[in-house]
Amino acid sequence: MTNDVILEMEGIRKTFPGVVALDDVGLVVRRGTVHSLMGENGAGKSTLMKVLIGMYQRDAGTVKIDGEPKEFGSTRDGLANGISMIHQELSPVPEMTVAENIWLGREPRNKLGLVDPKQMVRQTQALFDEWDIAIPPTTRMKKLTVARQQMVEIAKAISYDAQIIIMDEPTSAIPEREVEHLHGMINRLRASGVAIIYITHKMDEVFKISDDITVFRDGKHVATRAASDLDRDQLITMMVGRELTNLFPKLDSDVGEVVLEVRNLNRGHLVRDVSFELRRGEILGIAGLMGAGRTEVLETIFGIDPAESGEILVHGKPVRIRQPEDAIRANIGLLTEDRKLNGIMGVLSVRDNMAVAALKTFSPNGFIQVGRLQKACQEQREKLAVKTPSLNQKIQNLSGGNQQKALISRWLLTQPDILMIDEPTRGIDVGAKSEIHRLMSLLAQQGKAVIMVSSELPEILGMSDRILVMHEGRLSGELSRDEATQESIMHLATGGNAAA
Repeated sequence: MTNDVILEMEGIRKTFPGVVALDDVGLVVRRGTVHSLMGENGAGKSTLMKVLIGMYQRDAGTVKIDGEPKEFGSTRDGLANGISMIHQELSPVPEMTVAENIWLGREPRNKLGLVDPKQMVRQTQALFDEWDIAIPPTTRMKKLTVARQQMVEIAKAISYDAQIIIMDEPTSAIPEREVEHLHGMINRLRASGVAIIYITHKMDEVFKISDDITVFRDGKHVATRAASDLDRDQLITMMVGRELTNLFPKLDSDVGEVVLEVRNLNRGHLVRDVSFELRRGEILGIAGLMGAGRTEVLETIFGIDPAESGEILVHGKPVRIRQPEDAIRANIGLLTEDRKLNGIMGVLSVRDNMAVAALKTFSPNGFIQVGRLQKACQEQREKLAVKTPSLNQKIQNLSGGNQQKALISRWLLTQPDILMIDEPTRGIDVGAKSEIHRLMSLLAQQGKAVIMVSSELPEILGMSDRILVMHEGRLSGELSRDEATQESIMHLATGGNAAA
């Protein structure tokens, strides 16, 4: 082992009930490098990192830091040995301030041994000044957007002065300008000798910042290569074990009559005078920069935050939607942007998560018909290829891609005419992306009307029959599939007009 190796993991095995999550896995990371971990959801990337940090206890194998064998019984042990981690699923304390979240459990204290709030704020401000983060330390976390919460988590990880920093999907919820900021921070850390272990599903990021890439598949180590020795197609083939020839399998469908009409919809400053039509068999993409109002339009239609004014018509008839139950009765479903926050119910089973929106369908006399419900959920599991040992498995134990497919099943069980999907493939591996894209296309072909919000322009361009672009709460333009380009979408998203 050479002197530049800071981390060596060998023969790591980790099992959960019914699942071998890691099977004889190894990883070698060099000091002062960015080492990306790639693989489909469920491949074992996050599990291996949780073993490393001390969150999970390994069943077998060895971990060495700077050549010394280590045993971590908790995350505190990992931190004490110079390892910090930014988790994919954020878990801030919302009622506490930014400064309190960063120094939680290690607060600076005064001479009397009491927590020193002023010193905590000063230390936070000094940290933010050093890394060019413009967030007031006294702001409560619940007041921050998901993107700014993510930047706080990144700053917190750096604050430990760790020699190994694990970043699990750190850019899944932050806008492009913040991604560039993060990459600059990573370059500074790398130059100072810190090793970054980076997990992402964004291919452009991998080749932009990685020195080395390790690929996992089905809980096993596939290969480790220098990033310069791989291209995109080779990496995808290594990840999925097959060539993925069509990431956007858009099928032709018969676009029919208007099923949803939105007229002059208003809600606050993020939904302003929005009008559009959605047709049977159509995938309508909604694009725009973060904060443009895309998610808010879907939430307004679904009744999460009701409209202040405007009309919604389903099959030509006005409907009054004041809460999600009204939308479900109108045969509208919504797959939300944030799986953890308002999608999955983590401690419940896969079956219960699938069934929750359609319980009335399976309890016509007030009593749930358990056998019929079980059969319907099993059919959804098979149709959507949800990988789980059992429908009784807690959904929080599934990979992100399989959680997403289970949530799609939830709405398919309600037999919606209109399915709205917000960021359908965020934080999902390339193989699962292709599966979900194919499912969306099949749903449209079967006559469902689909609205898709996405921040990924290739996804918008690859899957949409028609594209609406939003800017500052308003629709700034509409593009057909044939005329849409990344440039034309960005032009409209930044306030340009359609004529230009």
